[in-house]
Amino acid sequence: MRRVVITGLGVVSPIGNDVSTFWHNLQSGVCGINTITLYDTTDMPVKIAAEVKDFSVEEYGIDRGMARRSDRYCQFALAAAAQAMEDSGIQGSIDPSRLGVYVGSGIGGMQTFINECIKMKEEGANRVSPLFIPMMISNIAAGNVAIANHAEGPCLPVVTACATSTHAIGEAYRAIAYGYADAIIAGGAEATINPLAVGGFTNCKALSKSTNPLEASLPFDARRAGFVIGEGSGIVILEEYEHAKARGAKIYGELCGYGNTCDAYHYTAPKPDGSCASLAIRQAMEQAKYTSDDVVYVNAHGTGTPLNDKSETKALKLAFGEEDAKKLHISSSKSMTGHTLGAAGGMEVIISALSLQNGVVTPTIGLTSPDPECDLDYTPLQAKMVDLTLAFSNSLGFGGHNACVAIRKI
Repeated sequence: MRRVVITGLGVVSPIGNDVSTFWHNLQSGVCGINTITLYDTTDMPVKIAAEVKDFSVEEYGIDRGMARRSDRYCQFALAAAAQAMEDSGIQGSIDPSRLGVYVGSGIGGMQTFINECIKMKEEGANRVSPLFIPMMISNIAAGNVAIANHAEGPCLPVVTACATSTHAIGEAYRAIAYGYADAIIAGGAEATINPLAVGGFTNCKALSKSTNPLEASLPFDARRAGFVIGEGSGIVILEEYEHAKARGAKIYGELCGYGNTCDAYHYTAPKPDGSCASLAIRQAMEQAKYTSDDVVYVNAHGTGTPLNDKSETKALKLAFGEEDAKKLHISSSKSMTGHTLGAAGGMEVIISALSLQNGVVTPTIGLTSPDPECDLDYTPLQAKMVDLTLAFSNSLGFGGHNACVAIRKI
């Protein structure tokens, strides 16, 4: 297997639309959750979300025609990919047939779907846009990112709900490691802050109904009562190590492990004992050659739902063992970004890489009343300086999809 490194980062998020702002706000504990502005919530029980703010796709050099023909989620992906490609400096240094795109979305162009359904009801089927299908389908972000970046290699969108972009990055890692590409633009994007999606999540009792943005997304806290929906995109450039070294690329870390399992238990609830999630973590640990001497950061899935946080705590203890689990430095960035669904893993791999590089464990804000069943070190309230050697990023999706990637400091 060939070595795989991270050479570019790009993000559009509720706490910043570039990596520098995003990282600064994470370290500072800035909360990106606030009152919903994208639609009228008067008759809805959920009033808050983590919206992307002050976003303009034109700022990222995206072709205006492509931007106009793209759903909001796809615009986010194009913008984050443009940032990551510029950061990496790889364009012009790679054969297009060896550059791939693995960018997924848990839901795809939902706002386009809603708009065209309304149009059909009010004006008839003959008024539905000819762009409806290509704007709505969840693979089109990958296709458009490939077009924008002349990436003619493998192109594989992933759809595994909240685990989407972690799986996309993990599968891209495997493709490069086994020689199918020299570099891949990988991650995910999501934009589903709308009445239909929020109504659905609310009625399946997944969302927090708190009206206080600072007390809504509460991972590992005894007061937690559901997640806060977010939106955005997180994209990384994965590259074969020798290829990166030959062109003098900056390297954020080595992606050195990936685990992929399924609970095969329930279509929304995680398996309570955490056993299958722990297997995904162990797979990543083994490939990363983890030892108890490693100083480990874990970016937890940490949604702030009653079931997830308990089962993830159990999964970490099963994977690392009770004693080593107590030494882990863990945090949930969803306390600040909300849950960005298919984009979450991409953002959180970026956080993991930057945490390793800078020796910083970002905080879990709002964690003032720890749940006794969540008894590990979740870095409450304030960031910590820690000389880390290894990071793991967990994602656990509806359908029982479990994903974990490992990144080693290099």
